[in-house]
Amino acid sequence: MDYSQPFHDDHDNPSGTSPWGSPGTSPQHNRTTFNATGAGLAPPVFQGFTPNPAGNGLGAAEEDAGFGDGDTGFGRPATASNASAAPEAQADNSRTDASQSGVEGEGSKPPAAAQQDAKGQGEQQPEHQDAQQRESQPRRPAQPLFKLQAKITGLERTGRKDPILRFDVHTNIPKFRTTQYRDIRRLHSEFVKLAEHLISSNPEAIVPAVPPPLTSAGAGTDEDEARVKALIQRWLNYVCSNDVLLRDEEMVRFVESDFGYSPTMKKKQPATGVRRKILKQFAPPPDDTPELQDSRPIVKLFYLGAMDGGHKVDKLVKARRGLGLAESDFGVKLGGMHVQELHQGLANAYRKLGKVIQTVGDCHAAQATAEATTIGDPLQHHSADAFIVKETLTNRQILIREFLQAQETTRSKLNAADRLRGSSNVRREKVDEAIASLDEARQNETYLGQKTQRVTQNLVQERRRWFARTAADLRLSIRDMIGTLPEDGDGDDATAASRPRGMSSPADEDDEDRLDARNAASRLATSTF
Repeated sequence: MDYSQPFHDDHDNPSGTSPWGSPGTSPQHNRTTFNATGAGLAPPVFQGFTPNPAGNGLGAAEEDAGFGDGDTGFGRPATASNASAAPEAQADNSRTDASQSGVEGEGSKPPAAAQQDAKGQGEQQPEHQDAQQRESQPRRPAQPLFKLQAKITGLERTGRKDPILRFDVHTNIPKFRTTQYRDIRRLHSEFVKLAEHLISSNPEAIVPAVPPPLTSAGAGTDEDEARVKALIQRWLNYVCSNDVLLRDEEMVRFVESDFGYSPTMKKKQPATGVRRKILKQFAPPPDDTPELQDSRPIVKLFYLGAMDGGHKVDKLVKARRGLGLAESDFGVKLGGMHVQELHQGLANAYRKLGKVIQTVGDCHAAQATAEATTIGDPLQHHSADAFIVKETLTNRQILIREFLQAQETTRSKLNAADRLRGSSNVRREKVDEAIASLDEARQNETYLGQKTQRVTQNLVQERRRWFARTAADLRLSIRDMIGTLPEDGDGDDATAASRPRGMSSPADEDDEDRLDARNAASRLATSTF
């Protein structure tokens, strides 16, 4: 109810509008944020009181009891002012009666219509109030989106030594001294140190393996430089876009430190050496996240398969390179036989055949290099990457095992405290020691529980991203190895277009073989062996 409105809109005599004879209402500020719909409703009317503008707020019946106009014995003598005020008071009373009759006329509506109006106003009022409350509530400021962007600008290599990578950094993280860093120089081994630190200090994130500093394309070639820069750029993009990794303190030191970076905080794996091997032999602990529980065997199989495939590709590359070298050597020796050949045609044949065989050897060597670059290096990189993912999932299982051990320790401490409480002979030192050990066990259990939950939630998302990224990279590597293939709807034209220039149809090959045999026979017939 809005009490800022007067009971009756009587502008001629404001003091007569109140049944208690109070003076005019004090000025009120406009209320816009609270009960704005009440301003449009009719003001309430109290019909139990008949306002008397000329009186002091008491009713006429009470005034007639000894203080009103009906009691002339105690009345005040009439004066000129009273006489002149009497007609005005009568006019005010007539206007007040007219307004009351109008209100009564409005109140004489059918009860159904009145209920509908009240129902409609009651339905609209909560909606307006909710909207006004939502508008009046202060909006929370949006959290700043932290960004860390790095761009490889150059690669400096001296032979087969550790290359130097130059890159620029742009960030809006408050931990950094400035927002832009130009021409940062880091060795490839420093990238490896940073990756090792990120793996050990962030068990809830999957850190990709650092690409090798040298590819199979050969040191010093343009292909090698382009591939190394592209792979390092992809690694930086993933690390800088990870919400967990970009907040690590070592990222600031890696960017801002001078030449010769080394991690200041060295953390080890949860279990290393013989203990880690022994823990791997046990059955995995109970896991409430089947997505991660089933992922480790899959990742392990992928790791072993990628490693085996990389080894087989290496053997194939070595064999093909050996074949290319043998063919090149044989072509050189065969071409050298034309010197001692007296027959001019046969000497030319030796020389040309030697060049052809030498060219075939060079093609086999180039093919071996291409296979090693396009599919051999990616398989080895994916094998190292899958090994990191497998060890990350193993660290989570070790963390779950530690959490279960902490729960058992807390239960044993609690049972010891219960036995101590039930014993008859209790010493103060034992009680204090039991309480302290129980509090420590509970704190350790709480810490490990929160850490396990955080690691599990993050690794679920990291696992999905890693599966999608690895599948896309493998498809790209396979496309790079086999080249462009014809579409299904292209037909014979695409097949003929995709066929190498030196390759012909079987019929053409047969004709060429017959022609070569006929030419060889004619040369042998004219030769003098």
